[in-house]
Amino acid sequence: MAKRDLAELKIPASPEFIPVAKRVATTLGGQLGMSLVDLDELAIALTQACDSAIAAAADLDHPADLKLTYFATDRALVVDVDLMPTGRKPVAAAKHEAADPELQRLAYEMIRCFVDDFRPDVEPLTGHVRFRMVKYLAG
Repeated sequence: MAKRDLAELKIPASPEFIPVAKRVATTLGGQLGMSLVDLDELAIALTQACDSAIAAAADLDHPADLKLTYFATDRALVVDVDLMPTGRKPVAAAKHEAADPELQRLAYEMIRCFVDDFRPDVEPLTGHVRFRMVKYLAG
């Protein structure tokens, strides 16, 4: 299985930028020949993965970006979502409660409904979050 890097996108960890990540994924998926249903499913899963990463960013003591890496194999489109601390000084924000583990489990299950493979990787000591989503190509 040959890996082909397609694109890399860095966006602020903010919900306003999720449509940009979705647009890149659906454009690349369309170029690879994915069906409209597969593109819609990928967009739904990517929205939830970005939202989960943004929620994890709220638990950090400093701002963060999302780094999205898109690559293709002979059989699939793969999207990695990485939460990356920016090193900028934090902006004063309202205190929030830690993420509910049950809601997080449900979010992961929803993602699994829309992609063929989903691998969450959460580092408890550093707060680093990485999600890998794989959507297989038809045929």
